[in-house]
Amino acid sequence: MFPSAQGIPGLPDLTHPAELMKFGGQLLGMFPTLIFIVGGLGIAIALLSFSLRRVQPEQSIFIGEWVLLYSQLLRGLQHLALVLVLLVGGFFLTSTLGNRYHNWEQAKVTQVAQTVAGDRLEQAAPQVRYTIQEPYAYDTQVDGKIVRVKDTREVNRFLTLAGSQIQVELDQSKDVQDRRAIYRVDYTAEYKVVNQLSDIENFFFEIPPPNGYSLLQGFKVERDGTRLQQRNPGDYGFPFNLKPGQETTFKVAYKAQGGPRWVYSANGQLLSNFRLTALSTFPDADFASGILPTESKREGQGTRFTWVFDDNVSVQNPFGVFTSTGPIRNTGILPRLLLLAPALFLWWILLLYLSLPMTLKNVAIAGGVFFACLLTLTYLSRLISAPLAWTLISLTLLALSWGLGANNRRASLAALICTISGAVLPVFGLLVPYSGLTLSLAGLLSAVWLAVRHWYGWFSWQKEARI
Repeated sequence: MFPSAQGIPGLPDLTHPAELMKFGGQLLGMFPTLIFIVGGLGIAIALLSFSLRRVQPEQSIFIGEWVLLYSQLLRGLQHLALVLVLLVGGFFLTSTLGNRYHNWEQAKVTQVAQTVAGDRLEQAAPQVRYTIQEPYAYDTQVDGKIVRVKDTREVNRFLTLAGSQIQVELDQSKDVQDRRAIYRVDYTAEYKVVNQLSDIENFFFEIPPPNGYSLLQGFKVERDGTRLQQRNPGDYGFPFNLKPGQETTFKVAYKAQGGPRWVYSANGQLLSNFRLTALSTFPDADFASGILPTESKREGQGTRFTWVFDDNVSVQNPFGVFTSTGPIRNTGILPRLLLLAPALFLWWILLLYLSLPMTLKNVAIAGGVFFACLLTLTYLSRLISAPLAWTLISLTLLALSWGLGANNRRASLAALICTISGAVLPVFGLLVPYSGLTLSLAGLLSAVWLAVRHWYGWFSWQKEARI
């Protein structure tokens, strides 16, 4: 069973009521502190004004300066509070989107993995078994004395196969219930056995059915064209007689159905004169267990894999064919961008503050537009690639940023430069592979723009007439 998709651990999510209540309680605890600071400063100014009421010139100068500073502080606090509200609200929004997108990606990975999940069909190589009488000795007690007894016992030995010619045809279908891949296997094999022993004639040809099958039909074993019958249910050992120096051929055939992987296991035996041909009639098939096939070529929509071992070869891992789903790329990119989105917004809004006269209304609209663009990117990237989606969205963002110039061309151009260097390029930098290079270019463009704007006095729109 695959685990269900989980969100990013420790990340706040607006869909979790407990986290919302906790965060709301923290905000309520911060408001009294802010009110105390602002109110305390106002009370202090009022007390100073009352104490200097008899000295009118000094009072007017002192009070005038402090009232001006106090008004500037209040305006600054308004902007700071608005930016903090946008940052905190944007963080909760983007962290929620990051969790959602992470869940979508994990669900997609799980869905792809489940299509090729399940037990594998594993066919083990047959064994030719014979028994010999082996002498051994043991000690026993007779009439209180230790007596050594010599006896014989039967010991199993195995004869190496002289040759294996295996042909497998694999077809794939989908399970209607869970949409998993199902293999249908048509297996035919010929095994050559040569009696290289001088004093043994009785053998057992043991060929187990494939492991992991859900359906097995038409299983039969033939020796030199004669079908061998099972003596006991579940017993796949067939006795036969072969004189020294003679050879015989066994043919095994069956049709099976099972999981989306078929492999052949040599069980540690030496393979000689071995040839395995596996034909997959479906696309996206690949060889399993890293045992490279001798030959691999396309046939129609499928692929024919061939393993040939002429000399003695020992293969430890089972090898065969499985359905390849291909690598799932570009995961985790958008959640990373969404987690860093508040920092990108702060980067952009600081550039705007250092370049344009920003009002509370403009800051609020700019924040709403920025996070709305990221919200659109999150859902649009599920339909098209994220870089292409951001290209389309950034055109809208640039068009809206032009309005920050308040009908002043130079101010509008400054807003476009700030938007490109502070929003468009940084987001692109977190979407494309060359993130470090793109973010460096965005940072350099931001620094150059601020230097040109303030040190050299370029793009000064104060003297330009309103259009």
